[in-house]
Amino acid sequence: MKRWLLWLPLAVFALLAGIALHGLYRPNDPTVRSALVGKPLPQFALKPIVPGKPGLDTAAFRTGEPRLLNVFASWCIPCIAEAPQLLRLKAAGAKIDAIAIRDTAPAIRQFLARNGDPYERIGDDRQSSVQLALGSSGVPETFVIDGKGRIVAQHIGDIREDDVADLLEALRDAR
Repeated sequence: MKRWLLWLPLAVFALLAGIALHGLYRPNDPTVRSALVGKPLPQFALKPIVPGKPGLDTAAFRTGEPRLLNVFASWCIPCIAEAPQLLRLKAAGAKIDAIAIRDTAPAIRQFLARNGDPYERIGDDRQSSVQLALGSSGVPETFVIDGKGRIVAQHIGDIREDDVADLLEALRDAR
């Protein structure tokens, strides 16, 4: 038997330990980013979910003015956490529309009454079909849409206080 074969189990162990250590210090990013960033919004038309507030369609984003598109749900805890930041964005002049995912009109009305209403329009996406077409994988998510209806940025997760300035800058850059 060749002497170098005696070292083979130790070499295999060192290789596996190195792979494990690499994985521990550089874990994969599980975030699923939309492939539509830089591309036009997909065609959609969603009926209103709240009486007195219009629904949402693709044409609403082709007005020449950049807008935020927030994907949310009344049953989403992080959506409650981001509500004050959306109100701050609205107060700073951001135009915000929303898509309500797998929700009901009474639940959305209660959500808006408790947490404030920063939205100009809210579309009802009960089957998550528009959410999936956007490449959105969860709630909340927010997209920056330029005035031509093109997605220029995506914010995954709840908007935190530190994110407000970045989103306002993204809206300015989208002009």
